[in-house]
Amino acid sequence: MKTEITPITIPQEAFDWYDEYAHGGIDRRTFMSRLGGLAIAGLTVGVVSDALMPNYALAEQVSFNDAAIKASYMTFDSPEGNGEGRGYLVQPANAAGKLPAVLVVHENRGLNPYIKDVARRLAKQGFLAFAPDALHTLGGYPGNDDEGRALQKSMDRGKIEQDFIAAAKMLKAHELSSDKLGAVGFCFGGYICNLLATMPAVVDASVPFYGTPAKGDLVNQVKGPLMIQFAELDKRVNASWPDYETALKANSADYEAFIYPGVNHGFHNDSTGRYNEEAAELAWSRTLEFFGKHLSA
Repeated sequence: MKTEITPITIPQEAFDWYDEYAHGGIDRRTFMSRLGGLAIAGLTVGVVSDALMPNYALAEQVSFNDAAIKASYMTFDSPEGNGEGRGYLVQPANAAGKLPAVLVVHENRGLNPYIKDVARRLAKQGFLAFAPDALHTLGGYPGNDDEGRALQKSMDRGKIEQDFIAAAKMLKAHELSSDKLGAVGFCFGGYICNLLATMPAVVDASVPFYGTPAKGDLVNQVKGPLMIQFAELDKRVNASWPDYETALKANSADYEAFIYPGVNHGFHNDSTGRYNEEAAELAWSRTLEFFGKHLSA
């Protein structure tokens, strides 16, 4: 169990502006300028921005050298995407036989330490986990989120989508995989999970965290099983939910959705002030139970 990473009280406006900044709506200068206009008693702009920005040293729940897991990197072919993909593969160290597999999809900034840790958490629970890095052909995650966002934004989104589809197909067919494949992703990764949910022949269960639905007519192909995790204060993503739910009902899709009260977009990410331990733990326990149900042999 983790504690909140910051004891300060951050005004909701700051969370909203951070979300806008993190998703390209405003630049860093505008974000910092807005923070400077807040009347936050006793707190400097630097203190608030530091609480909102990720600190990955605080986010590790499973060490990369934990004896219970085995981690490595592997490449895969992505002929419809960027040609080649690369990702972080984690498995239980002493597993016997084939394993249910889970694709872990990062946000809009590449394979950062938080996402790697999520993959390790899954391996500790008995899954074969693979977390691709969309930035592989540009040198990989650059070590900070600002540069990572800029790199990912510079890439062809359609090719990135094809890279994750190729990764899912590779993982399902992996020699250690039981041929049961789940997907979990956050923000942009949540969108990718909704996209993968349109491909029931590839993905057997999908869990998008605060992600928008697949585009256009693709949404009508979602059949599930699907578990959708929302943050109550995430107005941007939540605005897409009524239409998405209408489509899911029209599809007779197998889905369930949870809206966690009083939390922001990114509440599962334990490297920033958006993290909410209670909601994150509940959402994660539901995720593990969901995968256990739908990925069992």
